[in-house]
Amino acid sequence: MDLKRSWMFVPGHRQRMIDKALGLNADAIMLDIEDGVAPSEKDTARKLIGEALGRERLPHSPVRFVRINAIGHARMEADLEAVVRPGLDGLVLPKVETAEEVLKVDAILGEREPELEIQGGSIKLLIAIESPKGLLNAPAIAGCSPRVIGLMFGAEDFGRELGLPTFREAEAREMLYARSAMVVAAASVHVQAVDGVWVDLKDTEGLWGFARQSRRLGFSGMSLIHPSQIDPINNVFSPTPEEVSYAEQVVKAYEEAVARGDGSISLGGQLIDRPIVERARRTLELARMLGVDAARTSQ
Repeated sequence: MDLKRSWMFVPGHRQRMIDKALGLNADAIMLDIEDGVAPSEKDTARKLIGEALGRERLPHSPVRFVRINAIGHARMEADLEAVVRPGLDGLVLPKVETAEEVLKVDAILGEREPELEIQGGSIKLLIAIESPKGLLNAPAIAGCSPRVIGLMFGAEDFGRELGLPTFREAEAREMLYARSAMVVAAASVHVQAVDGVWVDLKDTEGLWGFARQSRRLGFSGMSLIHPSQIDPINNVFSPTPEEVSYAEQVVKAYEEAVARGDGSISLGGQLIDRPIVERARRTLELARMLGVDAARTSQ
């Protein structure tokens, strides 16, 4: 599965929101049966999500994930019964603390995919890390199954576990260690790191700043709660035309140096060696996937 920059939560019991979300330009939607749905609305959410997964896909529509209730919760089995079906791209597993929890869902999917004529292993898993215990086990969790395509940071539950105040500080500075540790855990097994939501819908400038900080920390995407946040997040987590142009220069200059028998060069006063070149190549690969052209004017 390709890298996904924007992961939008969609309440599973709201038909209008589901209808709109299926046509948005988010990279992925997370149809929710967990915290975004009251207990009395869980059955409605399962029914509406199951119906939505069966709909024909529009061109360039977001991939369809479902956030189920916590592993081991009494509601989890009903969630899986309703949503594991053709049309489901993946599950979001909330509040995961051990690899064993992930493997439990992995085993259930392994049984149900052939029964439903779904290609084996095609249903992927995005794992929400929302507690100190989950963070400490994050490297093992990230690497426990080939279904795991990423870790997502759950800032609100994590903050509750730490006993932090209700009001979040700008750019979540109090979460820097936890967020960085999660990025390292994801990178250790080459899966995606997805940052938590920016909750203030009125503070667009704050969203841009938080997203830029997330990218600097090593996150490759963010979760979100409103369509107005999609474009800023997609923009920040895409290479700029300037970045693409510089990456092209780095690769070209290095290849010319290698042809001459040199192992490193200086470009614009900066030492360029193999690790920097590999980062440049990843930038170009992502740009090709997203259709970013160095000749385009930066926004």
